[in-house]
Amino acid sequence: MIGLKRQPVLSIPHGGGPCFFLEDRSQVWTGMAAFLRSIPQRLPSVPKAILMVCGHWETTGFVLTGAERPGLIYDYGGFPAHTYSIRYDAPGAPELAQAASHLLQAAHLPSTVDSERGWDHGVFIPLKVAYPDATIPVVELSLDHRMDPSQHIAAGQALATLRDQGVLIIGSGMSFHNLSAFGNPGAKAASEQFDSWLTAVAEMSGEVRALYLRNWSSAPSARLCHPREEHLIPLLVAAGAATGRGERIYSEHIMNVAVSGYRFD
Repeated sequence: MIGLKRQPVLSIPHGGGPCFFLEDRSQVWTGMAAFLRSIPQRLPSVPKAILMVCGHWETTGFVLTGAERPGLIYDYGGFPAHTYSIRYDAPGAPELAQAASHLLQAAHLPSTVDSERGWDHGVFIPLKVAYPDATIPVVELSLDHRMDPSQHIAAGQALATLRDQGVLIIGSGMSFHNLSAFGNPGAKAASEQFDSWLTAVAEMSGEVRALYLRNWSSAPSARLCHPREEHLIPLLVAAGAATGRGERIYSEHIMNVAVSGYRFD
């Protein structure tokens, strides 16, 4: 049936605030925007729904958006007025939210559904680039505020069966996220060290990959690249939802630092 082919899992960068909807004379975000627009062509079929875990929502336990028509949370500041009226009118998927919550609970991971919360910019900004027609239902999954790598890998493992139902699982974050280091010439080599490590680990499979990701903070330059790991943890959820080897499908230097995106089968 169309839309029900087994979906891969993606780990994508979502840029900075509403970056793709600003004048970009220096073309800082051109390559990343082109990558996001390419996502539909990288999939075996149109997803039945998208489950997106994002680095901009932290809770106690895991929470999923369960509204029929989630609103938008403009959780960025200092941008032009028009970026606070961006619309993304995709439907929610309350049944998917409940099903995902039950899968997490069955894996002994605390989980609830929030029928009021909308989507933050780590969800609606990249999806507006990738799927501007806004017809695919979307559910957002939070991070547990404790940022335990094992817990988030386990969450991905618990949700993996949704892939066979045509659900595209996406980790939305950044493979490098140190705001004070963007544009700093001294950060380039460190970002490349961590990016090389992350790519090598992503290309592993199953439990071997999970072992390295659980200990990500021991990687070269890890804490320089992620002083706080909320933008990396979505990748761990994505990797946990797959057993096959991953591959890097996007790689670029943004403001002098290495940034990558991955696909897991």
